Amino acid sequence: MESINESERKKILLQGNEAIVAGALAAGCRFFAGYPITPASEISEILSVKLPEVGGTFIQMEDEIASMGAVIGASLAGVKAMTATSGPGFSLIQENLGYGCIAEVPCVIVNVMRGGPSTGLPTSPSQGDVQMTRWGTHGDHPIIVLAVSSVADCFSVTIKAFNLSEKYRIPVIILSDEVVAHTRESVTLPDQDQIRIFDRVKPDVPSDWYKPYADNNRGVPDMAAFGDGYRHHVTGLVHDEKGFPTQDSQEIDKFLRRIHTKISKGFQDIQITKTHLMEDAEVCVIAYGSVARSALRAVRDARKLGVKAGLVQLVTLFPFPRKAVDTYLRQCRVVIVPEMNMGQMSREIGRVNQAGCRIVKHNRIDGQLITPEEILKHLTTV
Repeated sequence: MESINESERKKILLQGNEAIVAGALAAGCRFFAGYPITPASEISEILSVKLPEVGGTFIQMEDEIASMGAVIGASLAGVKAMTATSGPGFSLIQENLGYGCIAEVPCVIVNVMRGGPSTGLPTSPSQGDVQMTRWGTHGDHPIIVLAVSSVADCFSVTIKAFNLSEKYRIPVIILSDEVVAHTRESVTLPDQDQIRIFDRVKPDVPSDWYKPYADNNRGVPDMAAFGDGYRHHVTGLVHDEKGFPTQDSQEIDKFLRRIHTKISKGFQDIQITKTHLMEDAEVCVIAYGSVARSALRAVRDARKLGVKAGLVQLVTLFPFPRKAVDTYLRQCRVVIVPEMNMGQMSREIGRVNQAGCRIVKHNRIDGQLITPEEILKHLTTV
């Protein structure tokens, strides 16, 4: 987003889920299909009112499987589409999420995490779905996963999610959690004309020449909407450039490599991290979601005590921002990784730890937020 003079804008009080709605509408979302579920229900409730006001469509579906199917259908018809859910519903989405990946359908899925497994802890925060976002649907597929930690993030990251989805023709998952979803903060939102929006690239060739899955220099095929006069065959099977199922090993290999390569080509655009007080940090915290808020307070308090501490906030969880994380693993003698799970992201950090940096995990799975005091204790004793 462009730099904006915030003093010229009016601050408004928004809840995290409300900010996700505002970001989606600003990004051009005009279709939502979903099923109410705590702690994501406000997203569908607000969109049921807001979407019709801007000429969009809201549908409450019978379940999350159908919701994801409807979102894919709307996107294929040329509309920016999304759904929102939590743990049990996110489990149901997985089959059609795989369909969206192989058919290269732009769409956004918000997962407001809660304690699990199964019905679990419906009103308590968790970060237990991290690895599920990467590997929940079967097959060796690419995916983009972004995490929000503040109300401001909920707005800006949602816009980024739609832009990445449209740019790379891929489902994008936004990971929130119960704390972020229901936190209210004063935020200053930009005017619509100050927001950068990316729309999918449409074909500019005669309809007879169009190949819906043809490779190009971006690795992202131009995308025609159903009804625009272009033949567009869609299947969940591995397919050739025309979209028809294939058993040709060369075509299969070429297709699967392309859908991964289009993401790796965009790493600089996709992989987002934020840093706080990292210039001279000797110990740092790597965190995401609501825990990053606690971590920032802990880092600031540690600085007051003379500890050279810093924070690396992961906005992009997948594709994992290995290059950026590796830089800080080499800089610091100790890295603390607090998570509201048994250590799902710490596994990724450990996997890329070629510098031999000491990694300290701090985990809570009791439905309670990790406090700044818990993280500060590590920062002052490692």
